[in-house]
Amino acid sequence: MASPAVPMAQEQIPDAVASLATAHNLGEHRETFLPQRMGTGRMIGLFVFMLFGLACFVLPGLMFVWILMQSPNLSRKQAAKRIHLFEHGMVVADHTGPTDAFRWDSLTALQQITRKYANGVYVGTTYLYTLFKQDGSSVKLTNFYADPERWGGAIQHEITRAQLPHVMTLLEQGGTVRFGDIAMTGSGISTAKRGAVQWSEIQKIEIKNGTVFLTKAGKMLSWSNTPVAKIPNFFLFLAVVDHLRG
Repeated sequence: MASPAVPMAQEQIPDAVASLATAHNLGEHRETFLPQRMGTGRMIGLFVFMLFGLACFVLPGLMFVWILMQSPNLSRKQAAKRIHLFEHGMVVADHTGPTDAFRWDSLTALQQITRKYANGVYVGTTYLYTLFKQDGSSVKLTNFYADPERWGGAIQHEITRAQLPHVMTLLEQGGTVRFGDIAMTGSGISTAKRGAVQWSEIQKIEIKNGTVFLTKAGKMLSWSNTPVAKIPNFFLFLAVVDHLRG
């Protein structure tokens, strides 16, 4: 069941967030995403389980108490968390104020999107984005925040928009660009396990079940398969592949 949409926080960004954005030259504020609040039905269900657990099994009951108290519905600290998107980057904030700032032109993001099933029935999708700064520090964002398909897609699109021109210039000058274990040049693509092939040898590129498959011309089996979760800046990777194969 789709969660209630909370597309944008209709609130003025705090002065501390605005100041940090100015210090990093992030430009105009675009959108702010809030935590996803539990629906009434789920809150009632957790409350019933909590009462039953406390009455019959203390530890399970305490677990449900903890889940409820950590929800944005009941916790002011959790409810205060924000993702602020700007023209040239983003700011992550909590109840203490802004905690991290990233620029699109230097940000590296890994995405892991998993569709979950129970007895063959789809029960939901989990989102995990790990954002890396140039100094190696990282921040993890999940579907704790509302509309992960929107803010996650926006992050990947903005990274691609900001970094693609530089990447293509580097390749045109004979350089090499790496996306995790995958290396690209203007003439071909290589991995540590499979070696190198020319772009003209790549017949097909497919994305199935969270994995990128590369198939060489004349071969039945894929030449290479790499999980999307291991390809940094995945949308940028796809854009570069599209340019070079074209």
